[in-house]
Amino acid sequence: MSSPELVLDVLRAELRAASITYKELATRIGVSESSVKRLFGQKDMALSRLAQICQVTGIALEDVLRRAADARPQADALTLPQETSLVANPRLLLVAICCLGYWTLEQVIETYRLTEPECITLLAELDRLGLIELKPLNRYSLRVSNAFRWLPDGPVQRYFRSHIVEDYFAGGFDRPGEALMCLPARLSAASAQEVGQKIGQLAGELARLHRNDRRLPVDEREGYTLLLGFRSWELAAFTALRRE
Repeated sequence: MSSPELVLDVLRAELRAASITYKELATRIGVSESSVKRLFGQKDMALSRLAQICQVTGIALEDVLRRAADARPQADALTLPQETSLVANPRLLLVAICCLGYWTLEQVIETYRLTEPECITLLAELDRLGLIELKPLNRYSLRVSNAFRWLPDGPVQRYFRSHIVEDYFAGGFDRPGEALMCLPARLSAASAQEVGQKIGQLAGELARLHRNDRRLPVDEREGYTLLLGFRSWELAAFTALRRE
């Protein structure tokens, strides 16, 4: 389904939720009921007409557009060639991670030593790779879902292990909201699977909070990273002490 069709579907749903019929809408915008039916029967609608309908019905146009964008099919992961392209250029990977954090172009160039033309070029490359959809005025929307994950043992995860893990765990984990735990346990396969599902739920909750806090001013938000690992494992030094 195309983006215009999704917008119309969302608008129909909003009208139903507000108990506004096609006949009532026709009266409000000064056309016949059959004309309204034709408008919604098409696969597209002029932006001016869409804005008019939202205005006379009290439906927020930005909410309609946001819901339509959220409803588009989105990928949960990149492909191997896409991730390989990201790690081949650390600056491209940096901007990709900024995009996943909903940074604006202005925030990126204010924070990092990237020029505006360079950053725009990197955004265009991310558009080509399918991570974002670049829009006018250098704005963008993500083409990946809220359940997005890097490929298991893929190029980006291997890059993180090589360059990030040591630096990440060098911190004290002693600031408000921070935590570091290493909790060994002997579990059945079923219990281990249950823990894995709960980790997925935690990641979903983090994504929800991340989306909600986008509405807050920039100076009220700080970058946090949740680094999770859960696998059958024993420290090599301990394994060396096992009896034959």
